[in-house]
Amino acid sequence: MPAGENVEPIMAAALHQEDIEEKKISLSAARHGHQAICRASGFHQDRDASVAGMLEPFPTPEELATLRRVPNKIPIKLFTIGFVELCERFSFYGTTAMFTNFIEQPLPQGSVTGASLEQPGAMGLGQRASTGITTLNQVWQYFMPLFGAWIADAKLGRYRTITTALAIDILGHVILVMSAIPPIIVRQGASMALLIIAILVMGIGTGGVKPNLSCLIVEQLGEQHMFVKSLPSGERVIVDPAITIERIYNWFYFFINFGALIGVITMVYAEQYVGFYLSYTLPTIILGLGPLVMWWGRSRYVGREPAGSVLLPAVRTFFLAQAGRWSINPYRTWKNMNDGTFWENVKPSKFPRGTQPSWMTFDDAWVDELRRGFAACAVFCWTPVFWLCYNQVNNNLISQAAVLQRDGVPNDILSNLNPFSLLVFIPLNDFLIYPALRKAGVRLTPIKKITLGFYVGSCAMIWAAVVQYHIYQKSVCGRYASGRMWSEEKQDMVKCPPVDIKVWAQAGSYVLIALSEVFASITALEYAYSKAPKNMRSMVQALALFTTSFSAAIGQAFVGLSADPLLVWNYSVVAILAIVVGTCFYFHFRALDIHEDDLNELPEGTVGIKVDTESPYASRGDEKRNSNRKPAVCGVRGSVGDM
Repeated sequence: MPAGENVEPIMAAALHQEDIEEKKISLSAARHGHQAICRASGFHQDRDASVAGMLEPFPTPEELATLRRVPNKIPIKLFTIGFVELCERFSFYGTTAMFTNFIEQPLPQGSVTGASLEQPGAMGLGQRASTGITTLNQVWQYFMPLFGAWIADAKLGRYRTITTALAIDILGHVILVMSAIPPIIVRQGASMALLIIAILVMGIGTGGVKPNLSCLIVEQLGEQHMFVKSLPSGERVIVDPAITIERIYNWFYFFINFGALIGVITMVYAEQYVGFYLSYTLPTIILGLGPLVMWWGRSRYVGREPAGSVLLPAVRTFFLAQAGRWSINPYRTWKNMNDGTFWENVKPSKFPRGTQPSWMTFDDAWVDELRRGFAACAVFCWTPVFWLCYNQVNNNLISQAAVLQRDGVPNDILSNLNPFSLLVFIPLNDFLIYPALRKAGVRLTPIKKITLGFYVGSCAMIWAAVVQYHIYQKSVCGRYASGRMWSEEKQDMVKCPPVDIKVWAQAGSYVLIALSEVFASITALEYAYSKAPKNMRSMVQALALFTTSFSAAIGQAFVGLSADPLLVWNYSVVAILAIVVGTCFYFHFRALDIHEDDLNELPEGTVGIKVDTESPYASRGDEKRNSNRKPAVCGVRGSVGDM
């Protein structure tokens, strides 16, 4: 796509001072009318922070450049949605963390549950099969959100999609439990068949939950815009919705990793002491709490109604914008795509009356939103290489731990250093580091944070490569440390003994991967929500998640390197890719950071015959024509407009 075109044209409606003044005039008119109605009705503005925010002065360019930015208040009900995500991630990681041992390691002698204090196992298919199936699981789990997002945006709405998907997810977990019960686990073929069916069904459930919960939680804020307020200390600050969203997603990610941490730690010991059937059953029970919380919130949560499918108009608009821009000469094609008119020429106002395509049932403002959304998708196209680093946590690093000195610690327990580190980094950043940087006038903008994520992820892979190199140096089996060797004592082939390196040598990789997630993964959630057209938020979130699936597919190309004696090459190649791609990413997209505020403050467009009353600006043209329109009836959350 014309990624280079996503900076200057997208700013056309917001970069000039006259646009800021128009916003201020419109908000001022709405504020006076709203206050008059509220005085008559006895409504208090402080009951709704989002409405209050809409009625405060919009910052001037000087204020934007000089005032400190702070988040808005976060309603308590958002944390209940976070709890649903905690339950879903507990169930996901609590089960999938067992897959490596379940598939790779053989059933311990005399066991019918897979439990063993030394090395739990079930199928004994080896590391390549384990890596392949866990990668397939990841591809499927992060591909299905595209379908779940479309259902939510176009058909059912987020709430109904989430509740339906949770029921499907629970069904998948029940099938997974069946694959591990004693009568089945001893039959490799039946157990494998049920495992694959469970993966497919659970993926459908995950696809309906993941892209929609992450949107539903922020939608509880209502419509938010920047405004200036004075603190009790007298300091004037900007209440920035972007900072509020950053804080919400920090804590949303905290819930994700708290669920993952508790799920994996407890299930690893259930796997070791009781068996795989218990380590699959307990997550299923926890997942069952999710529908109960959603039922509690059925009349408390607010959200957007499905607006019908806008995906087709979006795709049609994108292809229409390319008309006449392609050339045999690649340079000419690139120049045509980035001449500054790519999106401007497909705005409805550019077509003479009666010449618009019949499917063009949207306004100019929606094209601006669409342009911003495509810019975000261009950013996400680079993140699969980051996820390639992260994916090593789920398979190869667990296998690496199996050849180290563990002193009774299960080989898959150390991976919990990743979520544990996140539980430390997230509050540290939210309460100390990010506020300190903002107070010092340093803005750690999205593109910079994602770039840092690439670099830190590369450092994690370098650490893993160094550990693997020393494993090969110290193993009696040399570069086949996870293989088998001849035993004179037993007159048979036996597993190579663990090398003389403590398993805690891996800690650096897990901690660095966690830090890279804080910079890249959380920021991707924020970026997907804040840059997407408002009636395509679930879809853009799903596209951001799909990069994880795409990365897992790329990871299949590395399966050949995911075994002795090539593991040092595996980690080294991924590290080099992360450094190179991260550097190219920054230089390609750094201009987007300059216009971050303008991107976030674009007015909402409309598609089809229904006008969304949630938006304070149906379009720029409507704003100019209706600057003296009647304000909303008091008490409507986050809306100032015609009823």
